[in-house]
Amino acid sequence: MSTVITPPLPSVPTDKTVKADQADPPEVTLMQLTAIDEADTLGLPIPCRAFDPEVFFAETPADVEYAKSLCGTCPVKASCLAGALERREPWGVWGGELFVQGVVVARKRPRGRPRKTEVMA
Repeated sequence: MSTVITPPLPSVPTDKTVKADQADPPEVTLMQLTAIDEADTLGLPIPCRAFDPEVFFAETPADVEYAKSLCGTCPVKASCLAGALERREPWGVWGGELFVQGVVVARKRPRGRPRKTEVMA
């Protein structure tokens, strides 16, 4: 007769048990929603809610500049930018700034190879 030894099953925490090293996740301050709610209550226009969201994730440099200009009059521009920086937004226009790979960049480069010579603008 051979004896089969089975390894113990790993313990799976239930809803009622919490490990000591599992603290509550840190509160993520998404864009200050209270600021947006206040602006809505006061009737102040918020461009990202009034325009198509695709405008703020445009591909062409001209469209990106247009989206940045829309943010110029936004009453929650500062909190939007702060939230995007905190979340490290991967791309798009947030708070009047362009994010590319989580970093604020000044301008969007057009598609294709860069020119070999400088162009007079």
